[in-house]
Amino acid sequence: MTAFWTEPDYDDHELVQLVRDPESGLTAIIAIHSSHLGPGAGGTRFWHYPVAKDAMRDALRLSRGMSYKNAMAGLPMGGGKAVILAGEDRTKTPEMLAAFGDAVAALDGKYVTAEDVGINEADMVAVAERTRYVSGLPVAGENDAGGDPGPFTAMGIYHGIRAAVQHKLGKDSVAGVHVAIQGTGSVGGGVARLLARDGAKLTLADINADRAEALARELDGETATPDGIMGVACDVFSPNALGAILDDEGIARLEAPIVAGGANNQLARAHHGKMLAERGILYAPDYVINAGGIISVTMEYLCRRHGEPCDINEVRKRIALIPGRLEDIWRESDSSGVSPDMVADRMAQTLIGRA
Repeated sequence: MTAFWTEPDYDDHELVQLVRDPESGLTAIIAIHSSHLGPGAGGTRFWHYPVAKDAMRDALRLSRGMSYKNAMAGLPMGGGKAVILAGEDRTKTPEMLAAFGDAVAALDGKYVTAEDVGINEADMVAVAERTRYVSGLPVAGENDAGGDPGPFTAMGIYHGIRAAVQHKLGKDSVAGVHVAIQGTGSVGGGVARLLARDGAKLTLADINADRAEALARELDGETATPDGIMGVACDVFSPNALGAILDDEGIARLEAPIVAGGANNQLARAHHGKMLAERGILYAPDYVINAGGIISVTMEYLCRRHGEPCDINEVRKRIALIPGRLEDIWRESDSSGVSPDMVADRMAQTLIGRA
């Protein structure tokens, strides 16, 4: 693995730590981009990286994205992220999670973790046995905030898609609007169900074809292959799987006037936001539209820390502010000619003291 400070995604990160525990087999990276607004907060990703350099890229990009996401959501948290490098067999053991929890604890509150791809509530419970700097834990009552952040992320994306449809297409409803959804897990599946409830037409794709087909049957939608979904002619392309899909080739294939989804770091490189704008495609900056999950886990964490109950309705109120933030970005983009991703970046950089 090359020196992280030579990586193109290194952005004056405050901390980049490689964690090795040979006894448990844990190899992980914890990255804190900024603590200007509070401790670095962001989930832990469990993923197999055939090339170790890709794990460092993810840690650097995702932690920076969390700085921007938390700032734009008005949360008193900085940006952090962790990736656990899974083996080819993707084995995850209690010993590995315990060692990771010890690594988080050793940072003494500089980093607060939660779920991300490959990590679930049960995993966070295991980590919480070793450290208190963790969120996304199960809650007792249905009106309590916390637990799996996926449904809250989906809720924010749903609101954001509705806002994008109104801004770009002039429609007050998504009834009859064709949305192509890439990824049908906790987030993408949740988005699909919310849109179907409002009468949207859906095309679904997932690397787990059975999951996509089952959801399509449930929601009276259609399916496409994971490779083909970006070329589907539709009103909204909603990426909700892994990031960096909006590259030269991917953008050229798009047949949609709107891109709005929950995947992190959708733009492969900075110039790809401008490329979308030049094609007349409205882009919803990912760290703005997908903030519902971090809003939930942050409020859960702060409430637990102060020993107070956390009302789920307060979380919903904060998530309902996401469309307004997107509108501010799009209006500024329309008036200035600067692409929405750059407008959002400048706003976020100002908020974290890096204008």
